[in-house]
Amino acid sequence: MSKLGTLGAKLYNGEVGYDFIGKRKLWYGVSILITITAIVGLVVRGLNMGIEFEGGAVFTTPKTSVSAAKAEEYAEKASGHDAIVQELGNGGLRIQVAGVDTAKSDQVAAELSKDMNIPADKINADLVGPSWGETIANKAWQGLAIFMVLVVIYLAIAFEWRMALAALVALVHDITITVGIYALVGFEVTPGTVIGLLTILGYSLYDTVVVFDSLKEQTKGIEKQTRWTYSDIANRSINGTLVRSINTTVVALLPVAGLLFIGGGFLGAGMLNDISLSLFVGLAAGAYSSIFIATPLVADLKEREPKMKALKKRVLAKRAAASAQADSGAVVGHQAEGEFADEPEDAAPAGAGPRNQPTSRGRGRGRPSGKRR
Repeated sequence: MSKLGTLGAKLYNGEVGYDFIGKRKLWYGVSILITITAIVGLVVRGLNMGIEFEGGAVFTTPKTSVSAAKAEEYAEKASGHDAIVQELGNGGLRIQVAGVDTAKSDQVAAELSKDMNIPADKINADLVGPSWGETIANKAWQGLAIFMVLVVIYLAIAFEWRMALAALVALVHDITITVGIYALVGFEVTPGTVIGLLTILGYSLYDTVVVFDSLKEQTKGIEKQTRWTYSDIANRSINGTLVRSINTTVVALLPVAGLLFIGGGFLGAGMLNDISLSLFVGLAAGAYSSIFIATPLVADLKEREPKMKALKKRVLAKRAAASAQADSGAVVGHQAEGEFADEPEDAAPAGAGPRNQPTSRGRGRGRPSGKRR
């Protein structure tokens, strides 16, 4: 078995683990800081809306020796607006200028024909109205609202309302961070960006539901025992599914990273940035929120219930009694040579939560350490 597989088995069995729930205030603080940064970037810089949302003109040229940078300079000088230039596979250029009307479009086309030494009838100009992008945006918001409502209803039925609320908070967290990153980076927002934002919701929800399903199974009949609190079992659920979440996230991020850094960066296919950045940031944020936000939030909400408060009180009292018994046994062991105390059955779990291996009771109780005569 590989090292990662061995680690996954140990995490699942509770042999090793990290105390995610115990450090939840740290993760909440980190998420709040990132979210505030994203909101500030969104308010200060705003989103760089594409031509589909602002309206404008798209000019397509035949094969030319003029570089994309030079064509961008010509277009900005002719239009007075920022321009985006992309190289096409046939050697031509696609020049996109937002905020120009029909009259201005004809003037820009004439200036480009003169500066780039291309016949005017060879430059194809297409006007894009802002109403088309507005329709797409409205449909996207409607789809997002319907998706959120259906998610809350499904999780409330399949699990409970606390898990539905935690999943909703995690989804809003992921969308806010992704949109804020777009504002800070300055990438253009296009219909591809909207598609990417809607796509990441499914990935984020998948990781969250995997942990919730494990948590639901392990908390059945939790009130009938006094060994583990709800937070202990929630921590166990996160650790048990941790390797799976990491594997699925890494596998999903690799092709998206190829689109973003290789396709959009090295190869200059800028149109790939529209969807790849939203997918890359959203997938990473979704994996983070399912582990560090959604499940700890469920544990917080559940342990506000009276029955869970009572359970936690009983568990902590029993652990304190076991600890006191172990301490007194250690003192007796020092006084009576060769004797040792029992291992406390209800000791608090170290990070991962409950262990599958039952502890032996009464092993070696009162037995001298030397040989029997």
